[in-house]
Amino acid sequence: MLFKGTWARSASKLKEAIEGVGGSLNGFTADEATCYMVTVPSEHAGLGLDILTDMVLNPRFDDNDIAKEKFVISEEIKMYKDQPADHVMELLNGIMWPGNSMGRPLTGTISTVQSLRKNKLISFKEDNYHPANIAVIAAGKVDPNVIIDKVSGSFKERRRKKPSFTTPAMGQKDPRTKFSGDDTNQTHLAMGFPANSGSIRERFATKLMSVILGGNMSSRLFDELREKHGLCYDIASSYKRHRDVGEFVVHAGVDNRKVMRSVMAIIDELRKIRDVGVTPDELLRAKEFAKGQLLLALENTSARMVWFGDCLMIDGMIRDRDDILKEVDNVTVGDIKSACKNIFKPSLINLAMVGRVDAKNKSKIKKELGKL
Repeated sequence: MLFKGTWARSASKLKEAIEGVGGSLNGFTADEATCYMVTVPSEHAGLGLDILTDMVLNPRFDDNDIAKEKFVISEEIKMYKDQPADHVMELLNGIMWPGNSMGRPLTGTISTVQSLRKNKLISFKEDNYHPANIAVIAAGKVDPNVIIDKVSGSFKERRRKKPSFTTPAMGQKDPRTKFSGDDTNQTHLAMGFPANSGSIRERFATKLMSVILGGNMSSRLFDELREKHGLCYDIASSYKRHRDVGEFVVHAGVDNRKVMRSVMAIIDELRKIRDVGVTPDELLRAKEFAKGQLLLALENTSARMVWFGDCLMIDGMIRDRDDILKEVDNVTVGDIKSACKNIFKPSLINLAMVGRVDAKNKSKIKKELGKL
């Protein structure tokens, strides 16, 4: 709704102001933060900040716009449901974080979207969009003093209390599964493990372990399932850290006839990396990959901006780039082994699947999870 106009500018005026100088206007919602951003030529940085500030502080919330946007978002929800790679991740979140907001769909459901009222939207905006809960980031050819002066002048209202949230329970004791019997040409699976926030050393070890296991085309999962056995086209692993907890996920799209073999192969690779560990050569390559990806990303001003904002919102600080590179270099083979032992436990497995999996194979898959 913030893109639909303010008291001073209509929706078309907001877009025309930015696009009229060669810029672009965008935004996204992640698990713990929403980002509104503009990219403009450096001489128009002030205009970009003015537009964003107006959007965030002074949205109109017109009744007709709200009604239309409810329909648009409902269509977005349907779109994601029709994309099994996205749908399976929603199912996984639901079983990994039951009873917590992190387990609910980011876009909501059609019923919750349709039931929203104008006063609720305004109340949410007032509770969250205020100086105590906002980070303003500028990256590129900008004068810091100009940005600071503008921000200081725009956000003069009283700093209200930051919103609170409930940390998900971490006491999972048994494997959890969720199957959605959609009639798809490919079965999509997502296997997730909750992870404690841990120390900086533990987090970097988990990140590097993810690179080795499924972070690129030379990773173990990619090589074993795709290159050696041709079980899938796409497979990868990822480590996501929130403010209070983390999660490690393996996701893949596999042939409907090869679901069982694929699950067995994934479990086998998880067991190997936990029980046998990684080699010094693997760790060295993972470190160089992680460092290179960070440095390449920071060459892009938009990526740098998003990264800084994520650091501020999640950690409350922006760590020096060179310090991060040192932390990566400090991870040892033993650190990786310790991270694997803490995460890859049979009781912590969560498996979601979207596709045609019959009752017999469901039973077999559940048994296979216990072999980790």
